[in-house]
Amino acid sequence: MKTYTLEEATPKLAELAGWAYQDQGIEKEYLFQDFVDAMGFLTRLAILTEKANHHAEIFNVYNKVKLRLSTHDAGGLTDKDFSLAGQIERLLK
Repeated sequence: MKTYTLEEATPKLAELAGWAYQDQGIEKEYLFQDFVDAMGFLTRLAILTEKANHHAEIFNVYNKVKLRLSTHDAGGLTDKDFSLAGQIERLLK
């Protein structure tokens, strides 16, 4: 499975608002109105990532959710991560 460097990832990241390359993965922080909205998003995210069999690293404090995507078995950032990031963005539309 091909992994992406920062230079290779940059054009793909241009299509994903707010996502940034960090330590061989991509990350984004979301801010919700309150804890209930954040947890609602996390519930939908859990279902999406389970179906994709590709799970995000999730960090949550009250109304803030930070996600990190990296394909651990490939040792870095892959097309699976970009695909999942796009699906996550569609959850919020």
